[in-house]
Amino acid sequence: MEVCWAVGLKYTEGFTRLTPTLLTVGAMVISIALLGLAVRELPIGTAYAVWTGIGAIGTVVAGTVLMNEPMSFARGFCILLILAGIIGLKFTHA
Repeated sequence: MEVCWAVGLKYTEGFTRLTPTLLTVGAMVISIALLGLAVRELPIGTAYAVWTGIGAIGTVVAGTVLMNEPMSFARGFCILLILAGIIGLKFTHA
């Protein structure tokens, strides 16, 4: 849902298109609700970092696939660094 709302923002055209706006806001609400469920089991710092990291990675990939945004070596490497951070946080939470 995190990726859906982030990508959906592009299609709302500044919240001027009704259907994409409603879908985007719905995805935002579901995304926050799912984060709320995750923090029942995970520390807030870990849950939020994983949530935003997955959103960032997914949004870059979606932008590359759906909107023909460029994917350079440097961008790919930075995405891998975010992924490494997510994995590290997941495996080290107490």
